[in-house]
Parts: sequence; structure tokens; C-alpha cells
Amino acid sequence: MYGIGAVKYKNKPIGYIAKGSFDMGGTKPESADIEAEQVPGAPVLVIPQSNGKIAPKFDMIQLNFESLHQLLGGALVKTGEKITGWTAPRAAMVMDGPWEIALVSGQSILIPSATLLSDLAGKLTLTETAKIEVELKVTAPATEDVPPYGVFATDSLPAEWCEAQKWLLPIPPESAE
Repeated sequence: MYGIGAVKYKNKPIGYIAKGSFDMGGTKPESADIEAEQVPGAPVLVIPQSNGKIAPKFDMIQLNFESLHQLLGGALVKTGEKITGWTAPRAAMVMDGPWEIALVSGQSILIPSATLLSDLAGKLTLTETAKIEVELKVTAPATEDVPPYGVFATDSLPAEWCEAQKWLLPIPPESAE
């Protein structure tokens, strides 16, 4: 798996990602090692505590009023039918939903539920651009037994991955886990 082709929030592409900024992030699996006095040097039991997690982070650099609204919330300002501005939200807000990370290599990472943490950042110079720093905190989908994320062929996404099905992933049979 390699190369960012497109990043979509609620099935809408979010714009250009800064070169070299995308990081899968996350944490390694955790376990508790149980050791015994009679067996020095190695645990006698390893108890799994949690699976590894992903927490993608990236910088979105294609800024316009719509992308500011899409990733930071707030409100669009219109003059007639034309969008002429954006205002930031006054209160802390939670934006969550489905994410698709389409890769150049032909796979898509599908995340049914992730909380979006983002801020307007960057430098305003003639050699750099403003950006939206984005972090996705992957959360458990509200539907029971749906996995937190999956990897699929981009040209064969599961039937459950659509707005009508609430952006779900297939529930794996118990024998598959």
C-alpha cells in the first residue's frame, strides 16, 4: 500500500494533502506480560489488552471557503448565491463521520467512524501556504460488531459503504477473527 490518491470525508474529496505530511499514526497493540519466579527470562502468559490503532494525521493545503467549512465547521457567508466568506465556530464542536483514504496502489482504507480534530495553521509567506492540520481519532462504529476500519480494493468497495447503509463495513463472521 502506498501513495495518497484522495482523502474523502462523507464521500466528498477534501482537497490536496501536503507532500510528506500523511502519517497513519496510532498506537501499537498492548498486552500484559505475566511472569513467574520459576521461569526466569520469559513471561508464562501474555494477556492481550488492546489491538493496534490507527490515527491518521495530515495537512490539507487546498484551502477555500468550502474546505474551511468542511474541515473546521463554522458557517459559509453568501452574497446572493455566491459564497464570499467563512466564519469559525464560536463553541467547541465535534465533527465525526466516515472517511475514505484512496491509495495510488489501488486500495482504500475505509473508516466508518472517526472524530475529526483540525485547526487552521501554517505560514503566510510567498514560499509556504496556510493549511488545515487534521487528525482523525478512529472510534467504534455505533452499529454493533462493525470493525473500526478496513482495507479494500478501491474498485470493489463493499456494498455497505454508502450513505444509504450509513457508511458501514461488512460484519465479519466469527470464524474469521
